[in-house]
Amino acid sequence: MKSTLILVFTIFHFLLNAQDGFQFVDKKLDKIEIKFVNVNNLIIIPINVNGVDLNFLLDTGVSETVLFSLENKEVNFKNVEKLKFTGLGENIDIEALRSINNRLSISNQFVDSTQSLNIILDESFNISTSLGYPVNGIIGYSFFKNYPIEVDYVSEKLRIYQNENKLSKRVKKHEVFNISLELNKPYMFADVEMTREKKSSKLLLDSGNTDSIWLFPTLIPGFNYNRPNIDDYLGAGFSGDIYGKRSRIHGLYFGRFEFITPLVAMPDATSIAHLQLVPDRKGSIGSEIFRRFNMVFDYPNEKVYFKKNKYYDDPFLFDLSGLEVRQNGLSWEKDLVKIETKTKNINSLEIGSTFTNTEDFQYKFTLKPKFIIAGTRKNSPAQLAGLQKGDILVKIDDKKTSDMTLSKINKILKSQEGKIIKIEAERNGTTVIYNITLKDPIPYEEH
Repeated sequence: MKSTLILVFTIFHFLLNAQDGFQFVDKKLDKIEIKFVNVNNLIIIPINVNGVDLNFLLDTGVSETVLFSLENKEVNFKNVEKLKFTGLGENIDIEALRSINNRLSISNQFVDSTQSLNIILDESFNISTSLGYPVNGIIGYSFFKNYPIEVDYVSEKLRIYQNENKLSKRVKKHEVFNISLELNKPYMFADVEMTREKKSSKLLLDSGNTDSIWLFPTLIPGFNYNRPNIDDYLGAGFSGDIYGKRSRIHGLYFGRFEFITPLVAMPDATSIAHLQLVPDRKGSIGSEIFRRFNMVFDYPNEKVYFKKNKYYDDPFLFDLSGLEVRQNGLSWEKDLVKIETKTKNINSLEIGSTFTNTEDFQYKFTLKPKFIIAGTRKNSPAQLAGLQKGDILVKIDDKKTSDMTLSKINKILKSQEGKIIKIEAERNGTTVIYNITLKDPIPYEEH
């Protein structure tokens, strides 16, 4: 009888929490599938906002829905007021507008007509250049709060479950963990082993973080940086750029899963000084870990499910060049294209037409991405070779970068220690060529 009461309470709890926010339009559907775009292990989904199609980063690490970089798209907002809020970064706060009762829709099947939006006014805040893919906003808690959501990194699909029986069958072979929802963000305990001693640590589950692990040295008593480590740019937060150190730790463990010598980022004290932190938090687990699993975030029941996928044993790779590359808009590029022409054959015996191959060509103009060096890591192969901030990347190993994506470029720069890469860049209208040898600046060393 006791187990029956627990089951009834769980279902009631699930239904009770599904009365506001995103809802299924068709109440008979078991689940909804959404195709997402995977950019550097980040999940980008299309969402229609007040009738306008936009792209959103799906981020469990944010509690508010944020809009920025509308790319000249006109979106009507109602009930607008000014506000300031803070996040990771060096600045104290940023100005924004808050709008309530907006309609967000995904494929006209999953809809929220009461969504609140924070609209960042600073036009310089734009993560699209860092990703090489257009992103107009970030959505977190409001997307996850009502229904269990499966993240399938292999098929690049989200599955939102309205029928909990279907979910139960789906996660039979998954390992389940308890999470706590604090300030509308999910936290889980995992064991972090810097060198030899495992320490149970409260970590944010952060799908909007491309790294494996973040640790906050100022919040961990007796913390010592593993060597070797490097000073590095860690990314952009709501309140500015984030700097700190990168290194490797001996291991990360939770349940039956273990990761040996993963990369870890450690933001400096200035970057987290104004961040609202929950009690006992030590850091974050990011998408470089998540992509190795089929996952289900079940906010209504405060659970998360993990099952290994084909990426589980992938090595933890780091940029070996020292280049920070960003997309710097688009430019028209002229390609020479060979064409076939149609000619008439006319003689006394027959009148007809045939296709003949000729040496005729025509120019085709295509809008292609342009990539720029945003910075070089100190004492890195790229910096020592002479590459500089502001250089335009033209070719890598004699292949035009305009035919690549930013993800493809970053993959090349992480490819193999000792590999020599030829880089052709443009500086002040002059072409310069460099050969750089890739080198891992933070190999793990036993202590």
